[in-house]
Amino acid sequence: MILDLEEIFTIGQDTFFDSVSPISSFGVTFEDDLTTGYFYAVDIKPELQILDALHIYNVADIADKDKPRKIQIAWSDNGLIASLLINNYCHAIFDFAAKAGYCRNGFPESNGVWTARKERVLTNDLIDDIFKAEK
Repeated sequence: MILDLEEIFTIGQDTFFDSVSPISSFGVTFEDDLTTGYFYAVDIKPELQILDALHIYNVADIADKDKPRKIQIAWSDNGLIASLLINNYCHAIFDFAAKAGYCRNGFPESNGVWTARKERVLTNDLIDDIFKAEK
């Protein structure tokens, strides 16, 4: 894994972090718009295009939202899998090769454009499976 971003942020504050794959035009963006936290898969070439979006949290549902959190974005060695970690806990993964996105609550449903996969719930077993397949 290649750690590309590590920052401290506070939930419920206007936040925007992005990271681009070390080997492709794929990228990811995390945004807290004061109401929700979302993780986006993007392609930056030839122009910025949002491929998929994953819900990470509703600000109103987070306890101790005023406590600083560590956010990390890491890429697989092949640059095709991006992971979002908050306080060392994996909240979401985009697998660009499979055109699939997963988050802990599986929301929203697939847009059917980037991926037709129905199952989007991220589990620890799925994380293991994704990274076994990547090797």
